[in-house]
Amino acid sequence: MLASYARKWQQMKPIPTVARAYPLVGHALLMKPNSKEFFQQLMQYTEEFRHMPLLKLWIGPVPMIVLYHAENVEVILTSSKQIDKSYVYKFMEPWLGLGLLTRMSDKIFRRMKMPWFWLDTWYLMFKEGREHKRDLKILHTFTKNVIHERINEMKANEESKGADSGPVLSTKKGKAFLDLLLSVTDDEGNKLSPEEIREEVDTFMFEGHDTTASAINLSLYLLGWYPEIQKKVDSELDEVFGKSNRPVTLEDLKKLKYLEVVIKESLRLFPPVPLFARRLNEDCEVAGYKVVKGTEAIIVPYALHRDPRFFPNPEEFQPERFFPENAQGRHPYSYVPFSAGPRNCIGQRFAVMEEKTILSYILRWFWVESSQKREELGLSGELILRPNNGIWITLKRRNSDESQLCTPAVPLS
Repeated sequence: MLASYARKWQQMKPIPTVARAYPLVGHALLMKPNSKEFFQQLMQYTEEFRHMPLLKLWIGPVPMIVLYHAENVEVILTSSKQIDKSYVYKFMEPWLGLGLLTRMSDKIFRRMKMPWFWLDTWYLMFKEGREHKRDLKILHTFTKNVIHERINEMKANEESKGADSGPVLSTKKGKAFLDLLLSVTDDEGNKLSPEEIREEVDTFMFEGHDTTASAINLSLYLLGWYPEIQKKVDSELDEVFGKSNRPVTLEDLKKLKYLEVVIKESLRLFPPVPLFARRLNEDCEVAGYKVVKGTEAIIVPYALHRDPRFFPNPEEFQPERFFPENAQGRHPYSYVPFSAGPRNCIGQRFAVMEEKTILSYILRWFWVESSQKREELGLSGELILRPNNGIWITLKRRNSDESQLCTPAVPLS
């Protein structure tokens, strides 16, 4: 084991790094103590070393490379072999589906940077490990109750259908996702196990709630800071809906072209998942450097999306960047808010449709004004991008005067 570690150390030595790493502990002592501060620290490194093609970090005996250039991100995300999730996800696997207890992200971060906590049996001997286990039980109980309630409802519906001898009307109403999970079978007629169903429900509850909510909140914040852009969105909404309060249709969503580029630009500045990781299954070459098998590749969309080569004045909110004529020739891996390649987010189209629907409802009726400067948000990259200080906006009814102010300030998160 020590020989393998020493060999990796030597092979990875040429890769640029942020500071001297110490044997066995690596850069663990250099890392900030919690996930919020670590995110800010990592963003400082990516800006300071923007001229470097990649960075190396050692967390205990595990080497990591930090990627924030499109060319190098492409190497990892397009590979059909480098598709395993990072070992860090192992610590999140039991509860990642539920973004309900965000305080757990600090526990995961501390465990990640302390190799002696990686073994479950050892981790559970400590108070933090026991608290982690207790929290998991609460989360899993919640999900299991949701599933069992739906199973009972489906059984009751089947029994009522059997008891009803009258004519049955055919409908084309689609099944809910949970219903599909409960009824789907493989080629041999086997259904999903209760644990498999719970894991899928957990995933959708997290990815379909926290990430989308974060994206919507930050889109509203940006529109509140850029009234000239908000006016363009208003004009488009008036053109599509007029004064009608009718529900949004699929055809409406297709027509909301400017709102879509607003969402894309918001996702560029504030990707809901600011960093993600892959574990390398074999040696590979990145930017001319040999990266050994077992290395964790940390891809940082938050920094990647601020590359001035592809996004001049990267901190400016400019939705027009995503007009087709302006996006021509841009590197396809310079913008990956939903990841890319074989493990990209399967729900990305649905996520954008959901954002367009909710934002169109809000902006048809309200004018948004933001109350904070960007530096006052105190962004942190836990499991998703969150403003530590919340987001405060003012809502006014459209086409109304100051006396019809809805509320002096509305906290969004």
